[in-house]
Amino acid sequence: MLRQSARAWLDQGLPSIVVEVLQTQGSVPREAGTRMLVTADQVAGTIGGGHLEFEAIRLAREALGRGPLDPFTQRFPLGPRLGQCCGGVVTLGFATLDEGQWSRWPEATPRFHLQLYGAGHVGQALVRLLATLPCRVQWIDEREDCFPTQWPSGWPPQVERLCVDSVEAEVDRAPAGACYLVMTHQHDLDLRITEAIVRRGDFRYFGLIGSKTKRARFEHRLLERGLDAATIARITCPIGVSGITGKEPEVIAMAVAAELLQATSDPT
Repeated sequence: MLRQSARAWLDQGLPSIVVEVLQTQGSVPREAGTRMLVTADQVAGTIGGGHLEFEAIRLAREALGRGPLDPFTQRFPLGPRLGQCCGGVVTLGFATLDEGQWSRWPEATPRFHLQLYGAGHVGQALVRLLATLPCRVQWIDEREDCFPTQWPSGWPPQVERLCVDSVEAEVDRAPAGACYLVMTHQHDLDLRITEAIVRRGDFRYFGLIGSKTKRARFEHRLLERGLDAATIARITCPIGVSGITGKEPEVIAMAVAAELLQATSDPT
């Protein structure tokens, strides 16, 4: 996403500075490799906010004003120099955004691969959130007119829209260890997709929209069909982190996005 912004700014010929976290020591806002783009009047990305980012933007804009830039580094003890309570040390690199910088900029590693079934209100609200994250989303529905035709800043490259007649057949096309969210407009379609996912069995996370009653009915039907009880027990239904009230699509989407991030985050 930020890399795509860098490509766009390069293509536009917009003079820009890449600010990169090169080294860290102790408690710091962001890890090494984090980047931020700075122009005379725009900033994209973040190296953690606060006084550190304020100073980084100031230095980047001063460098832009001086014309051609030789790359340089700056070391920031966060406590003594900037008054930030993190207390660690960050070394930042400053360089002109050019083709060389862009080619050395690695693609962000996707947090997860998600198959999202359903382009209704919750699905659309969820995609708006996921479009801001480094992930891969296959958004699947049999109703083409339910997908939005426009996106505020261009269609997000990490989201693939799939309009197919036999949506449950797409389950077999997901990579191993994929995540699934099922929230279609029909319970019988939800059940067919659920059965396909459980039969496959290698999901990292599988969320099914609905109530505890829906879960009980689906469990009963899946067990009748001979599916593995332990795999069925791994289904998350209802979905969304606990403690959040409200049934508005945006509220549900936020709770589900948080749960998805929890389920796919490596323990530290």
